[in-house]
Amino acid sequence: MADPSSYRPKPGQIPDSPGVYRFRDEHRRVIYVGKAKSLRQRLANYFQDLASLHPRTRTMVTTAASVEWTVVSTEVEALQLEYSWIKEYDPRFNVKYRDDKSYPYLAVTMNEEFPRVQVMRGHKKKGVRYFGPYGHAWAIRDTVDLLLRVFPVRTCSAGVFKNATRTGRPCLLGYIGKCSAPCVGRIEPEDHRELAEEFCDFMAGRTGTYLRRLEQRMRDAAEEMEYERAARLRDDIEALKKAMEKNAVVLADATDADLIAVAEDELEAAVQIFHVRGGRVRGQRGWVTDKVEDVTTAALVEHALQQLYGEETGDAVPKEVLVPALPDPVEPVQEWLTGRRGSNVSLRIPQRGDKKALMETVQRNAQQALALHKTKRASDLTTRSRALEEISDALDLDSAPLRIECYDISHLQGDDVVASMVVFEDGLQRKSEYRRFQIKGFAGQDDVRSMHEVITRRFRRYLAEKEKTGEWVEEGTEDALTDTAALTDTAVLTDTGADNDTGTDNGGGTADGFKDDDGRPKKFAYPPQLVVVDGGQPQVAAAKRALDELGIDDIAVCGLAKRLEEVWLPEDDDPVVLPRSSEGLYLLQRVRDEAHRFAITYQRTKRAKRFRSGPLDDVPGLGETRKQALIKHFGSVKKLRSATIEQIQEVPGIGRKTAETIAVALAQAAPAAPAVNTATGEIMDDREDEAPETTADASGEPVPAGAPDDRRGQER
Repeated sequence: MADPSSYRPKPGQIPDSPGVYRFRDEHRRVIYVGKAKSLRQRLANYFQDLASLHPRTRTMVTTAASVEWTVVSTEVEALQLEYSWIKEYDPRFNVKYRDDKSYPYLAVTMNEEFPRVQVMRGHKKKGVRYFGPYGHAWAIRDTVDLLLRVFPVRTCSAGVFKNATRTGRPCLLGYIGKCSAPCVGRIEPEDHRELAEEFCDFMAGRTGTYLRRLEQRMRDAAEEMEYERAARLRDDIEALKKAMEKNAVVLADATDADLIAVAEDELEAAVQIFHVRGGRVRGQRGWVTDKVEDVTTAALVEHALQQLYGEETGDAVPKEVLVPALPDPVEPVQEWLTGRRGSNVSLRIPQRGDKKALMETVQRNAQQALALHKTKRASDLTTRSRALEEISDALDLDSAPLRIECYDISHLQGDDVVASMVVFEDGLQRKSEYRRFQIKGFAGQDDVRSMHEVITRRFRRYLAEKEKTGEWVEEGTEDALTDTAALTDTAVLTDTGADNDTGTDNGGGTADGFKDDDGRPKKFAYPPQLVVVDGGQPQVAAAKRALDELGIDDIAVCGLAKRLEEVWLPEDDDPVVLPRSSEGLYLLQRVRDEAHRFAITYQRTKRAKRFRSGPLDDVPGLGETRKQALIKHFGSVKKLRSATIEQIQEVPGIGRKTAETIAVALAQAAPAAPAVNTATGEIMDDREDEAPETTADASGEPVPAGAPDDRRGQER
C-alpha cells in the first residue's frame, strides 16, 4: 500500500487550467482517469488526510504510485480526451458500463452494391445504417417480414446471392414478392438502392409522407378502375400500419429523443435507455456497472453519455437527450453532444407532461434491470459459496453461516412500530420463513428497545420448542420462558401481507401449538448461524443482550450500518470493513435491504388499514366480501345504521344472528362527526364515507389529511 504523500506533486507544479489526469500503480498501469476544470483544485482533493477520504477514493490513492496530467484548452477537449483514455487504458477504478447482453440491431448495408437488410450484433460498421437496438431478434424479423411486402429489399446472405446469380433462379422470397430479386436482374442497382433508402426513411420515423403517397396512389388506381393494383396498395398500407403499431406512440409531438434513467445502490448502478424516434420507442438498451469510485448520479449520467455517443455522429445523436440529473457543469457535455451531432442538442431533465411520464417508465425499467442483475448474480452457486466463506472469515465464525436471519424496525414517527425477520439459507431467500412482528412491549419510537424485544420474542420461541422436543435447555432459561405470554407477535408464512393467526407467539398451549398442520416443527424452531440487524453498535448491543439474557451463546450477531456499509460486532469499538468488491458484503447488503423492504411494506399495510378502518371492522365474523355487500346494498354506513334487522337480513349471506350482531355493533359505535364544507360552511349530512379522510404521501400510501407536511416521507 503506497503512501500518497510519497508521490504528491508540489502545489506549484500543478497548473490551474482544464486538463485530464491519470493515476498509475507501481507497475505503471493506469488505474484511474479523470478530468477537471482546474487540475490544481481537483488533484488537491486526492491528497487530503486519508481518514477524511471516501473509502473507495482512499483505496484508489493508496493503490496508486504516481499521478500525471495533460493540459487542454477547453473543458470539451478534456471530456473528449477522458473518453479516449478510458477506452484505451480501461482503468480499474473508473465507472465502466457493460451491456447485460448483446443487443441486436436492424441493419441496412448501404456500403454494398445491393444493400441488404439483416440482424446485426456487436460493433457498428462504417457505411451501415442501424436501427434499434431491439430487445429480441425475433422482434426485428417480425417487423422486417411486414415491411418487405412494401419494400422488397434484399435480405439474403452473400453466398445465397451469388448462387442465385450463378443459377439465374431467385430464392423463395423473390418468387412470393418479398424480394425485388436484384440477383437475377429484375431491378436495377440504382432502383434497388432507392428502395433501400425508402426503407431506411420509414424506419427512421418519416412514415407520414410515405403513407400519404401510397394512399394517393391507391385512390388514383381506383379512379382508373385498376382495382387489383388498388387492392395491393391497400394491403401495403395495412402492412405498414401494422408494423407501426408494434411501436406505440409515446410522445405525441413526434419527438426524436433518448431518455436515460439510472437505478443505483451503494455498489452497483443500472442504466436504461429508450430511443424514441418520431414519437415512437424504436429501441431500448441497458447497462450495469460496478461503482468502483465514489460517484454521484450526475457523474453516472455523464459516463453513460460518453459511452452512448462517444463513437456516434450525425442523426445517431438525437436532438433531445432527457436525463434524471444534469452533469456538473452541463455546458461542456452539451457542447460536446452538439459537436458530435453537427447541430444543437438539448440536454435537460423532463419536468412535466408525456416526457416526464415516459421517464418514469424508463426509471422503472432501470430498477427492474438492477434487481434482475442482482438476482442472477445471487443465483450463482460459486458466488454464493464465496460470499458465505468471506463472511465467515471476516466475522471469525467457526463455519459458513448457511442460515442467516436479518431484523429491521420500521415506523412512521413512532406510530405503527413493526419489525421484520427475513431468512436466507445458502445465500438465497426463503420467503416461506419470513416473519413480521408488532412491537407491543411499549409505545413510541425506540429502535434499540424494539430490536431487543423482537430478538427476545423470536428466540424465546426457539427455546420453548427445544424444551418441548426434549432438547437440552441451559440452566437459567426456564424463567425466561415462563413469561413468554406477556408478548405477542404476528407471523406471516409468505410475503403476501396477510396476517396469520397461527403464528401468534402466545407461549402457552400444547406442543402442537408449535407445529404446522403436517406435524413439522414451525420455522421458529430452527436457529440461524448468524443474526444480522439493520443498524450500528446500539442495535447490535441490544440484540446481543437479548441473546445473553436467554442464555444463548452459539449464535453470532452483527450489524450492517447503512452510511458507510460497516459491519459491527458486539463489544468491538471498531467496525469490520469488508472490501467494496467483496461478495460477502454484497450478500449482507442484500439481506439487509430485503429486511428493510419487508418491514416497511408491513408498516405501510398496517397504516393504510388503520386509516381505512370503520365500524364494520369491529363486527366479529364479518369478512371483506360481506362488508362490501352491505355497503353496496345500503349505499353507506349511515343508512345501514338506521336499517332494521329484517332489512339487514335482505342482504345475501346475512342471517338473523349476523344481522343482530351488526345492529348491536353499529349501535354501540359512535357516529362520526358530520362533514363540513370549509369554503361555504355547509354541513354535509349525506356524507357516505365515514372513514377518516386521507390523502397520499410521496410513496402513494395514505396519510391523514390533517397530518403536518413533515410527517410525510419520514417513515423508517
